[in-house]
Amino acid sequence: MFHCSNVSGIHAGSKQTSFLFLSLLCFALADVRDGLGPFLGVYLQAQGWMPDEIGFAMTAGGLAGLACTTPLGALADATRRKRGLIAVSVILIVLGCGAVFSWTGAAAVTLSKIVQGAAAAAIMPALTGITLGMTGQQGLPARLGVNEAWSHAGNAATALLGGIVGYFYNIPGVFLVMALMGAMALFSLWRIDPRHIDHAVARGLTVSDVRREPETATLHQLFTDKSLLTVGLTLFFFHLGNAALLPLLGQSAVARFEVNAAAYTAGTVILAQSTMILTALWGARTAQQKGYGWLFFLALLALPLRGCIAGLWASPWSILPVQVLDGVGAGLLGVATPGLTARLLQGGGHVNLGLGFVLTIQALGASFSNAYGGLFAHHVSYSVAFLALAAAPCAGLALLIAGARRLPDLRRALQPDSAQ
Repeated sequence: MFHCSNVSGIHAGSKQTSFLFLSLLCFALADVRDGLGPFLGVYLQAQGWMPDEIGFAMTAGGLAGLACTTPLGALADATRRKRGLIAVSVILIVLGCGAVFSWTGAAAVTLSKIVQGAAAAAIMPALTGITLGMTGQQGLPARLGVNEAWSHAGNAATALLGGIVGYFYNIPGVFLVMALMGAMALFSLWRIDPRHIDHAVARGLTVSDVRREPETATLHQLFTDKSLLTVGLTLFFFHLGNAALLPLLGQSAVARFEVNAAAYTAGTVILAQSTMILTALWGARTAQQKGYGWLFFLALLALPLRGCIAGLWASPWSILPVQVLDGVGAGLLGVATPGLTARLLQGGGHVNLGLGFVLTIQALGASFSNAYGGLFAHHVSYSVAFLALAAAPCAGLALLIAGARRLPDLRRALQPDSAQ
């Protein structure tokens, strides 16, 4: 039986402490979740790996994440040890990255990437569950904005710190930064008081639901939930157009304008992450006042505009509006995706399973993006590739509008609470 925890007697200040360490957790996880990221490819290349071998290992990790996201979402719903689930994930990612420096054989590195990919897949559903369990549905939009702001701040700070440390100590220095962030994440998890997490609310149950055992959700139910599928497919098209845009823009700038590749790429990351911090905080307020629909629509409109600027403005300075718009789109969806999923599945007891399902569909779009954009870049031109990437979120926008008109559950979930 599930029970709502009564935390009203707990001192308010102690709960604020838990929220503070939840923020620090989001800051630290931003670096840990991606492992060594692009630095791993550089390190393996220096060890004599061929590009196709690096690509195979990276793909194996990505496929492991895809396969594990939905079942680990179910685990996040079922377990009361959500902090422990994140802690185990952090430890596995750090150990997996560290193992690469001792064993650089193909089998060892590929296994390491598989472990890292599977472990990282557990973090988002478990973190969303903890957040929902601490805030409830009413406080979720605002808190998601704070989480996203701290996460993007962590990405920007660790990119800068990793670059500085890596300059002096090479890739092992980048790993040291990541390991320190892992330690910070574990400490933050320990300082979040478990009494402040209502595990019934964390999986989407309400007070009227806790007297009954919620039915176990099946993949068949998720596949037939038209509202959830609409959200997932909308995100598929967004990430189909989004994931490849920055890598292609970097390649295009290096090829056409002879910019410094490392400095150019680092600048794009910091610019986008800085924009995401402000956008996430603004998006949280907007979600409370106008609903998640506004966030989705603005994000889906920002990406086509971003692609058109990249495709039609042949200048290295096009990176400025392109990456600001990237910050707008990613910052808004970072708040809207878990929030809308939680609202759609409220009362069913499987919010985090549903989020894992949506994130799996989203990741499929990101996986196909590089091939989709690369085909146009190779056979036509970079400019046409950017325009093709801009077209993908238009399909997602049309799908979301059609779904909001035809599906009452989705239409209500996109609106603010006061309109429901």
